[in-house]
Amino acid sequence: MPHTLPPLPYDMSALEPHITANTLSYHHGKHHQAYVTNLNNLLQGHALENASLEDVIMAAAGKPDMAGIFNNAAQVWNHTFYWNCMKPNGGGQPSAAFKAKIETAFGSWEKFLADFKQAAVTQFGSGWAWLVKDASGALKLLKTGNADLPMAHQMTALLTCDVWEHAYYLDYQNRRPDYVETFLNHLVNWDFVESQM
Repeated sequence: MPHTLPPLPYDMSALEPHITANTLSYHHGKHHQAYVTNLNNLLQGHALENASLEDVIMAAAGKPDMAGIFNNAAQVWNHTFYWNCMKPNGGGQPSAAFKAKIETAFGSWEKFLADFKQAAVTQFGSGWAWLVKDASGALKLLKTGNADLPMAHQMTALLTCDVWEHAYYLDYQNRRPDYVETFLNHLVNWDFVESQM
């Protein structure tokens, strides 16, 4: 069955003024859709044609001859996950229990915010900043280039911030730090993040 573009979990204008409907219309309707279309084209007649998105990603990860399939499949997954990491009137803080886990892992809530922002801002070129749970259950930060994602490294994604320029350039131009700070302060859907544990 062909992969499809999942609808956004909120209206196109729901994240304004932090992320505008103009940005989402391009980011979701053009970029995300293009990854879905490319993936379906690449999988036509392929042994993975009817595999789940996650199975496609894991089968293609680390295989140079399947780089196109991996890149498009991972970007379909990454974007779907990113949309769910945000909500209108988001940001703030998670539940007391989850905040305590973050404080244990990073030393303080403020240190976590600073370290996450640093990871997102210092990812050279295009990519993603992640809060992940590793195989031992420990919370860590990860930054990945291009389409790379935690599952390819045996980690569970909890939160991501898209730092490809098309995620923020229409609203923030070259001010990636402002976009990341706004993401943390006003957009993160902590209920979704905690549900991934």
